[in-house]
Amino acid sequence: MLTKKLQDALNEQINKEFFSEYFYLSISAYLESIEMEGFANYFNVQAQEEHFHAMKMFNFVHDKGGRVILKALDKPDSEFKSVLNTIEVALDHEKYITKSINDLMDIAIKENDHSVKSFIEWYVDEQVEEESTMSKLIAKLKLINGEGLGLLTIDSDLSTRTFTPEEQK
Repeated sequence: MLTKKLQDALNEQINKEFFSEYFYLSISAYLESIEMEGFANYFNVQAQEEHFHAMKMFNFVHDKGGRVILKALDKPDSEFKSVLNTIEVALDHEKYITKSINDLMDIAIKENDHSVKSFIEWYVDEQVEEESTMSKLIAKLKLINGEGLGLLTIDSDLSTRTFTPEEQK
């Protein structure tokens, strides 16, 4: 059974994960509108991952005898300055999510709930990967000044990314 404090914190995180999905769909839509289909695909896959993350936590709360309570999602940004800007904004968002996951882990530790700690460790590790991937993408875009053949090459590379739930477990 979850304590009220942990249930509330997990519900907050579930809502943040669903917002992340919504946010990445908005970025994908923007990128599609400027003919950057590979980058749009990258963020579409990110959105699928965030949905998976939210549902994984959603199911965990129920498995622990808790109740999920969803809240309204804020409207995500829909206008961006450039392809590079979309990745920079996404990295800032991932840093925000990392802090939130770390705060959730702190609550699990204070509440002395070992099963929640064990469950949240997966998210802690996932956030390292999320931030690293976006940081590397930013570095590559800066290397090519976010334009030209380099931009088209990266766009083409990102078009092959797919979502595989088995890789998320």
